[in-house]
Amino acid sequence: MKTIKTVLINTLFFGLFLIQSTSLYAQDPMKAAHNVYKKVLLDNDKVRVLEVEFAPGVTAPWHSHPNHSVYALTGGKIQITDKGKPATTIDVKAGTAMYLPAVTHMAKNVGTTTIKLIVTEIKPTKK
Repeated sequence: MKTIKTVLINTLFFGLFLIQSTSLYAQDPMKAAHNVYKKVLLDNDKVRVLEVEFAPGVTAPWHSHPNHSVYALTGGKIQITDKGKPATTIDVKAGTAMYLPAVTHMAKNVGTTTIKLIVTEIKPTKK
């Protein structure tokens, strides 16, 4: 039961972390989260893969993602705020992977460790 609760909490974390969207590409997260270290590992017409690092105390301001997946390389404690909703603090567990719909949000590392994530954004199919 504890494992299921942990999975649900991690799912909520990633959902809150990467879920709201006023416009899928209204804001490039590489520019929006300028104080969060990001490295583009792959960018083509199908996906964009980002390596993201949040040092303790660092805030990623409002930014958006299209549908995406997230893999936590390291764990930590993060506070996520979705537009129009109260902030939620979640303990991130290393090794957790999630698929999430499009999102606009902000996040702050409220823990004492650097959180490292791999974010894979799935680009919409062009007609």
